[in-house]
Amino acid sequence: QVQLAESGGGSVQAGGSLRLSCATSTFERNSGWYHMGWFRQALGKDREFVSSINWNGGKTSYTDSVKDRFTISRDLAKNMLYLQMNDLKPEDTAVYFCAADVNRDNIWDIWGQGTQVTVSS
Repeated sequence: QVQLAESGGGSVQAGGSLRLSCATSTFERNSGWYHMGWFRQALGKDREFVSSINWNGGKTSYTDSVKDRFTISRDLAKNMLYLQMNDLKPEDTAVYFCAADVNRDNIWDIWGQGTQVTVSS
């Protein structure tokens, strides 16, 4: 069973930066097999896609609102996923979740518990 644990959230002022981390633990196979992604959910809103990275890190995607500000990356040796967030805006305030597509079938099977990011103006 794959488990995900996010960290790195916090409170920053607009224009600041944060780096989110997601640790992957599994007793089955290396997490390098999985596609990984970041999602967020603001208070009173639906969860939305933020960014994803394919199993070998060769392909990334971003929602338009974070392009050129956020960077997703992964360290296969450490089973870690990261989201570098720069030039943060108040509208980025949300709980951020990492997720894994363990079968590489575009279904997000496993979710972390989330980490809060708060951006003040």
